Amino acid sequence: MSRKPIFAANWKMNKGASETEDFVKSFLSKTQGMNFTSEIVIAPPFVSLPKLADLLHTATAGQNAHAIQIAAQNCSEYDSGAYTGEVSVMMLREFFVHYVILGHSERRSIYGETDAKINAKIKKAREANLKPIFCIGETLAEREGGKLESVLRTQVTQGLKDISEKDLNEIVIAYEPVWAIGTGVTATSEQAQEAHAFVRSLIAEIYGPDAAAKIRIQYGGSVKPGNAAELMAQPDIDGALIGGAALEPQSFLDIIRNGSAPAN
Repeated sequence: MSRKPIFAANWKMNKGASETEDFVKSFLSKTQGMNFTSEIVIAPPFVSLPKLADLLHTATAGQNAHAIQIAAQNCSEYDSGAYTGEVSVMMLREFFVHYVILGHSERRSIYGETDAKINAKIKKAREANLKPIFCIGETLAEREGGKLESVLRTQVTQGLKDISEKDLNEIVIAYEPVWAIGTGVTATSEQAQEAHAFVRSLIAEIYGPDAAAKIRIQYGGSVKPGNAAELMAQPDIDGALIGGAALEPQSFLDIIRNGSAPAN
């Protein structure tokens, strides 16, 4: 089954409104005349979402602005209330947000997010018709301890608990080995493919082979222009969730171009 690759830039805590404007204008100028065969997503900090939405939805945005989808880096599992510092899914909808990154290893390790909390956020995102980019991945100690499959199984089954197949169709899974995020160390294409194939087999166990064949599974972890083509050539890798290398327009574009099939 043909799955449309998805390349998502996770800017993390980088780029305020002015830097977002500079990036988008540069990126769009570099893509003039290009036809993308992949889906492109940008996830800026919350404070930059209004600027990004404005840039991509004005008449002056130019060619390919319509091809870029907006993502948030997180959301609350609550609709409203006394949750200082949190942002609800309906607030995100006001800025044309389509995707939301959930379960990132930094949210898990730094902020203590559990599988149950991530599951609640996925459900809340789907209530608002947002598409979760659901992150999973093992630490180096877990991999070296032979726990890769057990860790991924727990994260997938608990994170997707009580999620319907209909909602699954609107979810992207991002496999990010924690030991490769921001370290400059990338999983080999064989290691990445092995993990992606295992995750797809888990989806087949839970939802059946058709759902497994449809779901897109990104790779994340020190993706660069130089390794994008080899990683994306693997049969179960359907794009990339990109951190540091997506902070510079040319680098992000090169990853998309190197990892995508040629346009017709």
